[in-house]
Amino acid sequence: MRLAVHSSRLSRREFALGAGAGIAVLGLPFAVVGQDPSQGWEQAVKKVLGDAKPIEGKVLIDMPEIAENGNTVPFTISVDSPMSETDRVKVIHIIATANPQPGVAVFRFSPLSGKATVAGRMRLARTQDVIGIAELSDGRFLTSKRNVKVTIGGCGG
Repeated sequence: MRLAVHSSRLSRREFALGAGAGIAVLGLPFAVVGQDPSQGWEQAVKKVLGDAKPIEGKVLIDMPEIAENGNTVPFTISVDSPMSETDRVKVIHIIATANPQPGVAVFRFSPLSGKATVAGRMRLARTQDVIGIAELSDGRFLTSKRNVKVTIGGCGG
C-alpha cells in the first residue's frame, strides 16, 4: 500500500494571514495573564468592598504559618455571628494576594446555616497573604489577613 504525499506551497497571502494569526494568539496570554498580580488582588478587594471601610480582625483565619506544599493548603475561616434573620454573615470572600486569580472562593450563608464557618484546601502560588472578608446582613464588612509562607519541599522560599 502506497500513501500519496502531496506537497503544496503557501502563497504569500496565506503565509501572511497564518503568521498574523499566530502572532495574535501568542500575544494574547501576555495581554491577559501579564497583569501585575498585586493590582489583581486590590481590584478583587475593591469589587467586594466598594467604598465601604471594613472592620479589621473580626474574621478568624486558621491556616498553617508555613505550607510545605502550596498545592493543598488547608484553611478554616470563621466569624462569630448569631446567624439570625437580622444579624448574620451573608457572604465570606477569600482572596489570595499573589495568585494569578486572586479570588479563591465565595461562600454564601443563610440563617439556617447555623454557623459562619468554612473549611477546605486552596492552592497558593507562593508566599503571600490570604484575606478573608465577611459581608454582614446590615451591610458592614469584617476582614482579617493571614500570611502563609509557601516552601518548596520544606526548604524555604
